[in-house]
Amino acid sequence: MPTSFARRPRRPALDQDPHRVRDAGGRNLEAAIGREVRSLRRQQGLTVAELARASGLSLGMLSKIENGATSPSLTTLQALGHALSTPVTAFFRSFEERREAHHVRAGDHVEIERRGTRAGHQYHLLGHVGSNGSGVVVEPYLITLTAESDRFPTFQHEGLELLYMLEGEVDYRHGDRIYPLKPGDSLLFDADARHGPETLVKLPARYLSVIAYPQG
Repeated sequence: MPTSFARRPRRPALDQDPHRVRDAGGRNLEAAIGREVRSLRRQQGLTVAELARASGLSLGMLSKIENGATSPSLTTLQALGHALSTPVTAFFRSFEERREAHHVRAGDHVEIERRGTRAGHQYHLLGHVGSNGSGVVVEPYLITLTAESDRFPTFQHEGLELLYMLEGEVDYRHGDRIYPLKPGDSLLFDADARHGPETLVKLPARYLSVIAYPQG
């Protein structure tokens, strides 16, 4: 008798390859210049077509520059600098800037008071990188809840948040839904909705909270 197997759900395709490594030079420089041109253009509220006209470049050439698909000459960069009222050196900023990392040893994390923190919620900041080229701020926390912790959800802020349960059990509210979280469970959500621990099922409870939001 033939055995039937349930079809496995297809995994969602992701745009970014987490194992991709950029070339040490070459296209890496072109990509950095393209990111700066696009960033400066958007900061000034210009469309690609408007910047192309102001700089005397073709629409296709400017698109290639912003996508890092071509190596612009100094003359071209001067034309872009003039149109954007910025020095040519500004286009190399993200290529030359230092990439930061923050190492926190066990026991060295900083206990902080986050805005809106309720009584008994222990927040340990696990690392912090300031202004960076990604345009995103990421705040990783280790949160501990005990019998003294306030159980009512009142948190609401911009960005996305990821929870990963390490110890204990918590019924966690997001909007009008409740999610039971046990060790190994995760929850990714839009943090603009009201969220927080609704019921502390098994204490102590510890979970990682990673918040990401646009850099101001």
